[in-house]
Amino acid sequence: METNGWVEVICGCMFSGKTEELIRRVRRAVIAKQKVQIFKPRLDTRSGIETVATHDGLSLVAMPVESVEDMAKKIDPATQVVAIDEAQFFDPSIVDLCAALARRGIRVIVAGLDLDFRGKSFEPVPSLMAQAELVDKLQAVCVVCGAPASFTQRLVNGQPAPYDSPVIVVGAQELYQARCRQCHEVPRER
Repeated sequence: METNGWVEVICGCMFSGKTEELIRRVRRAVIAKQKVQIFKPRLDTRSGIETVATHDGLSLVAMPVESVEDMAKKIDPATQVVAIDEAQFFDPSIVDLCAALARRGIRVIVAGLDLDFRGKSFEPVPSLMAQAELVDKLQAVCVVCGAPASFTQRLVNGQPAPYDSPVIVVGAQELYQARCRQCHEVPRER
């Protein structure tokens, strides 16, 4: 008998605990003796090439992939749970892959930023959220005022990055901060 699959999305700003929650769910699946595969975009080398890691140092081995197509080719037919970290770095075809995996009876756990540094939708995560059975939006703590933070502030030389800066710049505390709506700044926003 085929089991039902589904898609879970863990989203929020940087430093909200997305990868930590993904790791927690993966560890529970491993305890349940389920076959799990973890994928990450190859361009994210912050925690090493074959590792997903939290900013606090929790980590699991992951398979780096160049693209959604590359990931699809590497999914073992016996896999029951597919976990994908940093989904915002993949192209929109990840939405169709996740749906196809769920239809095959696979539990898909996806973590990623839902907003870019400008506070705009960061595809493909919002599209994944719309298609998912379960969505958890996590918050961090605003480093300016201590309020709940849902925005990622990018910094350039310690100052808020201008609106026309590149959307994808891989980094951590040296480039980004968690901020609330009131403390989030985007100079020259259009």
